[in-house]
Amino acid sequence: MSNLQLDYTWDELLSTHDVEEPLVLNGVRCHGGYLSDGTYVSPRTKFRTEAIRSWQQHHEELTGTPVLTAPLETWPGNYPNVAQAKLLLRNGIREPMIVQLTRIGTVEGFGAMIRYLAPADMQQFFVEDVRGTALDHLAKGLVEAHARDEAGWEDEAGHDRMWYVSRDIAFENPVTEDQTAEMMKRMGIPVGGAGADPQAAMTRFLERRAFEDIDIGLEMLISTMLRVLFVEIKAFHVFSWAEEVLSDVDLVAGDGAAAEIVRAIKSDETPHVEYLRTGLSEMRARTFIGESGRKYPGAEIIDTMWDASMAESLGMLEDQNRAFVLSEIERAIKTKPNGGDLLEEFHSLGEFVPSTDGTTFVAAGEPVGY
Repeated sequence: MSNLQLDYTWDELLSTHDVEEPLVLNGVRCHGGYLSDGTYVSPRTKFRTEAIRSWQQHHEELTGTPVLTAPLETWPGNYPNVAQAKLLLRNGIREPMIVQLTRIGTVEGFGAMIRYLAPADMQQFFVEDVRGTALDHLAKGLVEAHARDEAGWEDEAGHDRMWYVSRDIAFENPVTEDQTAEMMKRMGIPVGGAGADPQAAMTRFLERRAFEDIDIGLEMLISTMLRVLFVEIKAFHVFSWAEEVLSDVDLVAGDGAAAEIVRAIKSDETPHVEYLRTGLSEMRARTFIGESGRKYPGAEIIDTMWDASMAESLGMLEDQNRAFVLSEIERAIKTKPNGGDLLEEFHSLGEFVPSTDGTTFVAAGEPVGY
């Protein structure tokens, strides 16, 4: 067994590198910054990155099994794709892009809620020792670091505001508070940062519980970790899309500064993916203790929940996202004299088009309903 450091303090996992130059754009102090050689470093990674690598190596040496993974190719690319987004912008249709960047930032801010889900004592739920694992450090700094990355901390902006800054640079401060509130309403998000209805979320969770003998808080934690993991992985499609579109100086303002923010966010998300898949892998390799005292193989719990969450991510959530995006595009395009032709050209450039009933999306070439 390698001689690895496996135990880290709260302060270490939340510690940030000393930077030569902070990341400040559009007057907003974003987290992270640049070293003397110009390299961007993500916040709270002075020890966190190495800690996660050590836990991953320890897991593989201890169990002989690799860390769980879901390749980016599992998910389709962003909707709309780069060609579709640029078509809209070339025709003066900016609103859907503005709404999408606003929506991404708003959802990022909800990531702060993860800090409330990790129990302080994870050992109570497992037969085998959890010391020296990412699992044991979830409530010892890992989820808190994640929450601060997403929603900011003190005077530093997190990913929520960083996406708004990217939007404001690219489109020259395009929305007022009233317009933002109207966008939030269309997204189904209450104004004021309340987020989704927690009671409704709990009801949905209870309806699809897979293991009623497992502590409800633990199952909710696993469910959230899986959902966030899959969102974080497929977000790399979004990063590539946004970076390419926002780098086009002929279509957006800011001389590439908006894309610079996206690159920083992309770097920041890597530790999130890595600790989530590590913690889930560690659970999978252990034996769960049910509330009745019954023992459950970790693979039974994690694999069942992994498959269900993956099916939701690739199915319902993809369709819901595309439907919302398309509704915003149709809303903006209908004001144009050539709106019908533009919409037809938009669909011709895509990998997915609406199905004939308009509720789902199918691969291009199948019947469409527009």
